[in-house]
Amino acid sequence: MQDSPDPWRPLYRAGAVAAACAVVLYVTALVIFATTTAPPDSGGAAILEYVGAHRTGYIVRQLLWLMPSLFLMVVFLALTVALRLHGRSFAAVAGLIAVVSWAVSFAWPTTGDGSLAMVVLSDRYAAAGTPADRAPYVAGAELLSALNDVPAVIGVLQTLGIFLVAILMLRGVFAKPLAWTGVATGAIGVISEILRPVLGWAYALYGVLLFVWLAWTALALWRLSPSAGRPLRRRS
Repeated sequence: MQDSPDPWRPLYRAGAVAAACAVVLYVTALVIFATTTAPPDSGGAAILEYVGAHRTGYIVRQLLWLMPSLFLMVVFLALTVALRLHGRSFAAVAGLIAVVSWAVSFAWPTTGDGSLAMVVLSDRYAAAGTPADRAPYVAGAELLSALNDVPAVIGVLQTLGIFLVAILMLRGVFAKPLAWTGVATGAIGVISEILRPVLGWAYALYGVLLFVWLAWTALALWRLSPSAGRPLRRRS
């Protein structure tokens, strides 16, 4: 008796495209980050004045950091479904943590490089007539700036989700080197998120690993989708 085709082939393809899109957006954000003048590190008034003077560029920059979260929800859903036969309970927990943590990114007030809310504060700051009227917006900007610099539970959960999904990838379907790269990305990511305030540029190591793993995952999911009509086999 022949196994029936896997009905999730479109999801694997969607996951592959989503992973590729996330990489493109992240790389574009990094290029802009490296080639444009960064906002001030401190001083609420200075930050709001910068945002007001670079409004369009600042919005684009924040969207480029934020929108990959939408694509990564699809990526981890596809990975969870592809791995479901290699540990249903583990896949359910890992997938839930991964998908939900990236979804919550849209509710978190900062992106790690700023905040879309800063644009609203900047507009109201510019419209305020006196220093007293501007004070609440300056305080709000300083709060958002501080949130960008502190370890966030959401970041730890995102990297934990990568780690758990990668552990499951070791059991089958995907190549072992890809799975081990994911394990390393998740483990280094958890440490990087916890120690983010003191790491400085060393935090970029996690980012580089994430880009490599996502690009590799995009290829793996794309190659998996045409074979979805056959039983999923363990790869070495």
